[in-house]
Amino acid sequence: MAVVSHRFLTEGRDLPPELEEARQRIEALARGHGLDFFDTRFVMCSYEEINMLAAYGGFPTRYPHWRFGMDYLQMQKSYEYGLSKIYEMVINTDPAYAYLMDCNLPVDQKLVMAHVYGHVDFFKHNAWFAHTDRRMLDRMADHAARVRAIMDAQGVDAVETFLEMCLSLETLIDPHAPHIQRRRADAPPPDAPRRLPASEYMDPHINPRDVLQAEQQRLDALRDTARGLPDGPVHDVLGFILERAPLAPWQHALMRIVWTEAHYFAPQAMTKIMNEGWATTWHTKMMTEDILTDAEVVDYADHNAGTLAVRPGQLNPYALGVRLWRWIRERWDKGRFGPDWLAEDDPVARDRWDTGAGLGHDKLFEVRATHNDVTFLDTFLDEDFVRHHGMFSTTFDPRSQRWVVDGDAFRDIKRRVLQAVASKGTPRLRVLDDNAHNRGELLLHHPHEGLDLDLAEADRVLANLATLWTRPVHLQTVLDEVPNTLTHDGTALTQTKGHDRGEAS
Repeated sequence: MAVVSHRFLTEGRDLPPELEEARQRIEALARGHGLDFFDTRFVMCSYEEINMLAAYGGFPTRYPHWRFGMDYLQMQKSYEYGLSKIYEMVINTDPAYAYLMDCNLPVDQKLVMAHVYGHVDFFKHNAWFAHTDRRMLDRMADHAARVRAIMDAQGVDAVETFLEMCLSLETLIDPHAPHIQRRRADAPPPDAPRRLPASEYMDPHINPRDVLQAEQQRLDALRDTARGLPDGPVHDVLGFILERAPLAPWQHALMRIVWTEAHYFAPQAMTKIMNEGWATTWHTKMMTEDILTDAEVVDYADHNAGTLAVRPGQLNPYALGVRLWRWIRERWDKGRFGPDWLAEDDPVARDRWDTGAGLGHDKLFEVRATHNDVTFLDTFLDEDFVRHHGMFSTTFDPRSQRWVVDGDAFRDIKRRVLQAVASKGTPRLRVLDDNAHNRGELLLHHPHEGLDLDLAEADRVLANLATLWTRPVHLQTVLDEVPNTLTHDGTALTQTKGHDRGEAS
């Protein structure tokens, strides 16, 4: 895969005059609807170039690694075989850069530009992006120069092997770290619950026995999970390894690069449904009300429908996101909120409810500023939405080799959606102890959320952790509803029933 630089974004890739005219009109329309975004620069690319950029996460300045080349080849083959096509890609920087494929139809280019302005507005104003480095193009160029210098000193094979270990752990960060103070600044938990001052007569009422017992159990559990780590469990596993593992200076530099970039990309994963739904909401409004010509309607409808299609066993962030944003607008336009609305339990009356409040537009921008996908779905994916859209859950039947409906209960559907979004297909791990068995071994915990670990992937990740830590690594989890501990010594994975307490043997 070719080496690229900042020049890729500036050398002869301007929009042709007709698209530049359309861009100016679309930008004015977007601002007229209340969108506010960074200066957005569109770059024309061939399909090979846009696949290359996608493999690098949208950053032509990113450091070299064979994994990016593998991703590029996969996307290239998928495009050539007609299995997929990249219509738009935009990066969260100031100015923002968006890539247009030069062989797309003019109607597609206009759709993408309208969609991109929605994304950049979201990047600029959503709270979960507030801490991100808006000069990440320059930062990644610095990272690439540093990686190449280390390759010259340590050898390409050594660097790529170490980077592969780090990249296998890039999801094991704490995406909430910029917003939550997790570590306690005070001493470890007390041995006993605090009793409020009270006379002998009033003490059973002021300090109820069941409350004190529950608090004692909470403190015992808190001390147990905090064993070996005075500040409590650590949610950022990669950051913990970066701080505590016996790394050479060049290894520390490489791991910090991976850790920094993982935190930069984390908000995008945390807001995928909101972000894509937001951009789709505004491109739909602008295209259908102001931009489309009569000759473009059929192509637009065909391509837009393909984007919003829902397939069995998959969650389409575009489809779910745009429907939820429309639902929020409709609810607040019709006054479907507040005590009276919540007290109404007649579904017919709820469907007819319309106070003419007209607050939908303002509510959209309020929600856009504060939520992530989990809070967005938890708040607005309600029973009326599920009923109105005819949502149901499916499972794959191995006997018939078909997807079958297995439920339409609101709570089950919402639980499944939240579970899929919260985990994003990757497990969350926490560090419980860095001196398990008093032998300097690492003890991790996997909060089981209904999905068992993939043992093959666990083997690979724990092997890399054991190599980096230079001592065995233990992971508490649940497999087939039974507590298990997985242990890797850098050579082989072993599995035992029960949870390893990490205490001296």
